[in-house]
Amino acid sequence: MSKWAGKIVIGITGNIGTGKSVVRRMLEHLGAYGIDADALSHRAISKGAPGYDKVITYFGRWILSADEEIDRQKLGRLVFNDPEALKALEAIIHPLVNQALEFIIKRVKQPVVVIEAIKLLESDIKPYCDSIWVTYSPPDTQYRRLVSRRKMSDADARQRIESQTPQDVKLRAANVIIKNTGSVEDTWKQVLAQWQKLAQPTPTEDETVARVQTLTGELSVVRGTPRNSEEIAAIFNSLSANKKNFTRTDIMEAFGEKAFLILKAADKPVGVIGWQVENLVARTINLLIQPELPLDKAIPLLLKEMERASQDLQCEASLVFLGPNLAGQEKIWQELGYERKTPQTLGVMAWQEAALDSMPTGSVLFFKKLRQDRILRPI
Repeated sequence: MSKWAGKIVIGITGNIGTGKSVVRRMLEHLGAYGIDADALSHRAISKGAPGYDKVITYFGRWILSADEEIDRQKLGRLVFNDPEALKALEAIIHPLVNQALEFIIKRVKQPVVVIEAIKLLESDIKPYCDSIWVTYSPPDTQYRRLVSRRKMSDADARQRIESQTPQDVKLRAANVIIKNTGSVEDTWKQVLAQWQKLAQPTPTEDETVARVQTLTGELSVVRGTPRNSEEIAAIFNSLSANKKNFTRTDIMEAFGEKAFLILKAADKPVGVIGWQVENLVARTINLLIQPELPLDKAIPLLLKEMERASQDLQCEASLVFLGPNLAGQEKIWQELGYERKTPQTLGVMAWQEAALDSMPTGSVLFFKKLRQDRILRPI
């Protein structure tokens, strides 16, 4: 039973490359609050965080990179080949992650909380989960995803797959099994069917979340759902500089990574914002608006709703990646509280990593701090 009163807590686990994060994000689109416990564990040992000195004391300074951050690849290669070293690392990290979970979940407004953790079954989080969900994919699919999407070498991909608990063990512990073996749409159907068993309301299509009146008419913002995939694809094809022909399937797959808000004028789609919240950082990857619209109305309408939704998820910072035209609207961005930055000047390692991981080539970064307190900052 969950120790957090009034919350339904779902624990998601599964071996690497089986789609845990995709399923977590799908649940977030349906109204759950998602937590990536593995990302919290990375934060726990970043420079300035409470686990940093403990890890260096135990493993030595050889694991540090040139900027004195812990090199997680070096550390990973060590602990994945040495069970005792892994046990020692977990003894440092797990209590800190548990503290962060306690801090976050007590402040969550959503009634359903989803905790994603690759070692959920071995952790002391498991007893507090109302339901254990396990994602499954065949080993050849895992391998293909690690090599193509995560750019792992052949040897590293095979080592990571073979070093983990056999999938059968995790499947036997599952209350719900999500088979991530076919199309994204098939996975969506499985997730939605399980969500409906929780008696939670599903987002309604064309749910208007914000409006503003302009001289040329009313602009409104609608929360995008997978049902809007064809509409969103049409906006991308109309406004994106990318010459790719986006399809409904492309957007369905994108919903496994990000959320969308649709800008409408007189019920006609005229813009879209696509962003993701990962590791308590909001990252706006797509911002497309018809150029003839009043940008001083359209940009704030979309950005403020994105920020509100991100703050509901306890985000610490907002990163917005822009093309040259929208980046040139300096006055609008200043009035919204954003500063032009480079990833290296963000100061906090988690923010820098988010920027470096997500920043499209040729884009300009604008940054805004959304809250003063930070998870896993030393007291």
